[in-house]
Amino acid sequence: MAKSFSSLVMAAARAGARASRQAAAERKRQIRANERYQKQQLRESIRYEKENLKYEKQLEKQRREQYIKDMVDEAEEATEKSNNLFNYLTSGIIKETLEIDDTVVFDNLKPKYKPPRFKSKLSDNLIPLATEMPVENTYIEKAGKMPFLGRYIGFIKKKWEVKIEKAKEKYTEDYSNWNLSVTQIEDLKRQLTIDIAIEKEEFNSTVEQYKKDYHEKCEEINDFQKLYFEGDEDAVISYASIVLENSNYLEDWEREIKIGYSKDSKEILVEFKLPTLTIIPEELDFKYSKTKDDLIIKKRKPSEISQAYSMLIASLALRTIHEIAESDQANKILIISFNGFVEHLNPSNGKTEFPTILSLTTSKEKFLEIKLDKIDPIKCIKGLSANVSSSPSEFVPVKPIREFSMIDKRFVEEENAISLLDTRPNLMDLNPFEFENLVSNLFGKMGLETKQTRTTKDGGVDAIAFDTRPVLGGKLVIQAKRYKNTVGVSAVRDLYGTMINEGASKGILVSTSSYGTDAFEFSKDKPIELIDGRGLLYLLDEVGVKAKIIMPS
Repeated sequence: MAKSFSSLVMAAARAGARASRQAAAERKRQIRANERYQKQQLRESIRYEKENLKYEKQLEKQRREQYIKDMVDEAEEATEKSNNLFNYLTSGIIKETLEIDDTVVFDNLKPKYKPPRFKSKLSDNLIPLATEMPVENTYIEKAGKMPFLGRYIGFIKKKWEVKIEKAKEKYTEDYSNWNLSVTQIEDLKRQLTIDIAIEKEEFNSTVEQYKKDYHEKCEEINDFQKLYFEGDEDAVISYASIVLENSNYLEDWEREIKIGYSKDSKEILVEFKLPTLTIIPEELDFKYSKTKDDLIIKKRKPSEISQAYSMLIASLALRTIHEIAESDQANKILIISFNGFVEHLNPSNGKTEFPTILSLTTSKEKFLEIKLDKIDPIKCIKGLSANVSSSPSEFVPVKPIREFSMIDKRFVEEENAISLLDTRPNLMDLNPFEFENLVSNLFGKMGLETKQTRTTKDGGVDAIAFDTRPVLGGKLVIQAKRYKNTVGVSAVRDLYGTMINEGASKGILVSTSSYGTDAFEFSKDKPIELIDGRGLLYLLDEVGVKAKIIMPS
């Protein structure tokens, strides 16, 4: 029994020890497991940080690459934009206008017929809707039927009769109010009808005024068209102004255009404000520098910019003349003159100046023979004997071939508005000797030394003049033609022959009338200056001599 008990104790002790060992082992296992977990978490954290750092580096790299790409794209776009503008200004000006018909369609000048549509400001939505008409039976039915006991008990019947009476009174009141509201609504509708009628009447007046204004504007365009085809000077000038104002450029500047026209000689002169050198883009190429993190700009050579500017102003002159010539549907133009000027601040005196840097005169017929899509603009204007600045980019001026004040009739009319009433001499009334003295004295007052040679049968004068200025001076031959008809090419040929015989460096032909197209064509590439009647009056006025020209009937 004792042995059995001892065995049990030993077994229990061994079991307890085993359980204790197992518990200790479990605790160690859990500790090791926890340590492994902590280490695993640490490794995961380190790995995550490494991956995150790697991702940030990749992201930063991508951002940097995208930034560089954007800057490279910006450089390429800037280069493309600059080169496109440069190419347009040097080779696209004329090409652009050749794709357009510059003729003015008079119907397009008329306003579009869009009469106003009637839309009343008034609305019947503001008028309340009439309620449903009250029905007496409805009120009585709501009061209910007489109770069954009312047949036998008097006060019950009386109570019911009072309810019926009140129902009828309520009906009478509601019907009266309803009838009043209906009357008011009908009054509002009648007033609305009257107001809308008044509104329509006012609208009809507006429509009639619109139609009147529309037809007046259309009639103005019709009158303008009629005057234009008749060759009215103001109408031709206005027409040409429309043509040039309709001319759109990819790169614009502050354009100013002044136009003069002579009906007698069918000559039109355009004074055209040219852009300055700053319109030519200096930038040739843009490159992005990674090291400087900036755009590096390569600029064009000054000589290239100057050449491009010369090409531009030549193109503008040819384009303008082309637009005038192509649009001349009334065929009222024979001679086209172009004076291109610039506005710039002279740094030597601080004053704003307007030097002419390109002047050109050509016949429309000859100009229209030119294949503008195949020419070099600079060579073309030289072939047309243009006066071009020796340095357009520096705004070195040239003498205009034709002065605006010598062509524009309105300038002359300011002086001749009362020509039949004033005391100024009519040049057509002068005898040959007086006319000789007038012309000789004119050029004498202009600074030339003149010597009369002979009086001709046609009332003109041949004179030899000397310009005493060094380098620019020389011997000149002056001939005057007191004509009432257009001066032809034969007179210009005679002058040129006299120049050759006399060894003169320049010839001047003065006429009281105008010159034909052939006269201009013959003289334009020769040292010959043609002065018509208006030009003569202008020059006389410049030296203080008042005169007029009235052709004999």
